[in-house]
Amino acid sequence: MKTLLTVCLLSLGLLSKAQTAGYQIGDVAADFSLKNINGKTVSLADMKAAKGYIVIFTCNTCPYAMAYEDRIIALNKKYSALGYPVVAINPNDPIAQPADTYEKMQEKAKSKGFNFPYLMDPDHVITKRFGASRTPHVFVLQKTDKGNVVQYIGAIDSDTEGTSANKVNYVESAIDAIAAGRKPAVTTTKAIGCTIKWKKQGV
Repeated sequence: MKTLLTVCLLSLGLLSKAQTAGYQIGDVAADFSLKNINGKTVSLADMKAAKGYIVIFTCNTCPYAMAYEDRIIALNKKYSALGYPVVAINPNDPIAQPADTYEKMQEKAKSKGFNFPYLMDPDHVITKRFGASRTPHVFVLQKTDKGNVVQYIGAIDSDTEGTSANKVNYVESAIDAIAAGRKPAVTTTKAIGCTIKWKKQGV
C-alpha cells in the first residue's frame, strides 16, 4: 500500500512539473499562429522587420494585468520602433472566465487603443509551450540565425501597482542590453499576477 501511494505521489509530482515546464533562457522558441482580434491569424514570422519580440501572456480581467495595460502600450510604442514589438496572448479559457471571450478581447483592445496584436490561445497550446503561469508573464525573444532565442522571462518591472518611483524595468533593461549586443544582467524574475484560467479536461 505504501509503495502504491509513493508511486502515485511521484507520478503527481512529475505531472505537475511537466505542466509547468516551458522555455528556459537560451532556448529557441518555435513560431506559432494564433487568431488576432481583427480576425486574422498572426505569427512571429509575419513581422519580418523585427529583431525580436516581447511576448506577453495577459488578459482582460486580472487586476495585475489591468494595472500593466498602459505600460504594455508604452513598451510597444517605444520598442516596436527599435524592432522589438509586443505580441500579447490571452491564455485564459473563456468558459472559466467569461470576461475573457474573443468579443471581450476586441472590446478591451478598442477601449484601450491597443497598438499590438492581441491573440487568443483557447486550447493553451502556446501557453504551455512557453510555460506561462501568470498574467502578465513576459518572454523576451531575440531573433538570431538559430531562431528566436529566449533572453528574459518574468515580470515587466518590479512595481505591480504602478506607483513606485524606484521601480526596476526588467523588460526595458533586457532589450536595451540585447540591442547593445550584451546579455541581460537579469534574465529571470518571478511573474506576479493571477493564475491562468485553464480549460477543464473534457470541455
